[in-house]
Amino acid sequence: MEERIVKFINALRAAGVRISLAESVDAFQAVDKLGIQDKAAFRTSLRATLIKDAESIPAFEELFPLFFGGSPFAPSSNLDEDLSPDEARQIAEALRHFKDQIRQMIERLLSGEKLKPDELERLAKMVGLSQIDDLRYRQWMTQRMQRALRFREVREALEELAQMLQQMGMNRQRVNQLQQLLQANMQAIEEQLSQYAGQRIIQNMRHEPPAERIDQLMNRPFNTLTDHELDLLRKEVRRLAAVLRTRAALRQRRAKSGQLDAKATLRANLKHGSVPVEIKFRHRALKPKLVVICDVSTSMRSCSEFMLSLLYELQDQINKTSAFAFIDHLESISADLENRDGRQAVRQVLERMPSGHYNTDLGYSLQNFWDNYLSSIDSRTTFLVVGDGRNNYNDPRLDLFTPLARRSRRTIWLTPEGPSLWGTGDSDMLRYAPVCDIVLHANNLAELARAVDKLLVTG
Repeated sequence: MEERIVKFINALRAAGVRISLAESVDAFQAVDKLGIQDKAAFRTSLRATLIKDAESIPAFEELFPLFFGGSPFAPSSNLDEDLSPDEARQIAEALRHFKDQIRQMIERLLSGEKLKPDELERLAKMVGLSQIDDLRYRQWMTQRMQRALRFREVREALEELAQMLQQMGMNRQRVNQLQQLLQANMQAIEEQLSQYAGQRIIQNMRHEPPAERIDQLMNRPFNTLTDHELDLLRKEVRRLAAVLRTRAALRQRRAKSGQLDAKATLRANLKHGSVPVEIKFRHRALKPKLVVICDVSTSMRSCSEFMLSLLYELQDQINKTSAFAFIDHLESISADLENRDGRQAVRQVLERMPSGHYNTDLGYSLQNFWDNYLSSIDSRTTFLVVGDGRNNYNDPRLDLFTPLARRSRRTIWLTPEGPSLWGTGDSDMLRYAPVCDIVLHANNLAELARAVDKLLVTG
């Protein structure tokens, strides 16, 4: 049991739950006090000692049954010990009519014997379980292992066995009792397979991917990544932000003096006959004031999520960020990005604005911005739009976007689509692009990081 608890703690850590060594010790002490016979008390003792916040509860609830859903709380029954000599003879005679694999499986059910570790390992290799690192495939892998053990044929054989035992003269009530116990033992093996599949998948998830794999994922388009690969990249955001923060700080140290201010230098040196004895520099503010509008519809969701996550991690390098998200209307999300964990803040925004297909309306969202948030843009503001420019044939409202762009210090558009796709279908990028100072292509996390790096450099 101690080993299983250790594996459970490791699985929680792999799922992102922070558990210290002291908290692990507390868990073992709680289990020692309360024991494992009462499953509810056992579960409560682990949850109370290992889980510190509501955000970690779903991971606990999902993983606990994988490690403690069956044994030791529901041990299998050994029917061999309960059979009379005559019943044992009848069963042995009936089993001779079945093929070897089916007969061996029924004998296992009669003895209440579960699968051994080496048998589970062979099954895992047979069905490709070692290649799976997403818990959503647990049930599918469990079903594949059941098919490999020929569960359907075994169930049919148990029905046939019951009929044969009745024909041999065994009491009908006794046959029904044997049937129920065999079914219970079979269900115990099914649970064992489900637990094993979940534990192996968790173990696969725990393996840190090699650096070259992360590099490959960073250069793959967002729309080709699986949910698990996106989760791996989400863990990279903080590291990328640290790199970008270091670059920005280095630029700031190198540019402390700012740019030469010719007018101020001439004015300061009039007393010296205009001989430039005192050199004046124009202050260079390296921390931009940023207004960002993100398309969080289905086609843009991953790109916008990573952009918002990076901006959250880099708030100390930005003078001020006013953030907005839109699909068919615009919402201010600045409050979501304040005083919260970055991933939690972004997730809250995306949950509040569920994505849909063919309902993007940037034009109407620009009208929302013009009516309610126009004052957030001034001559010191970098105006950033994150979107693919696809507007579902709605009015792009260039009559609003153009004055917004002119009102700002500079306008940058970040899109995952290359120029070859601009103007195709419902794309309005060919109309928006000429109004922008810069249009950056960002179809993966590496390109997105480079785009954010440019944002931190004042133009």
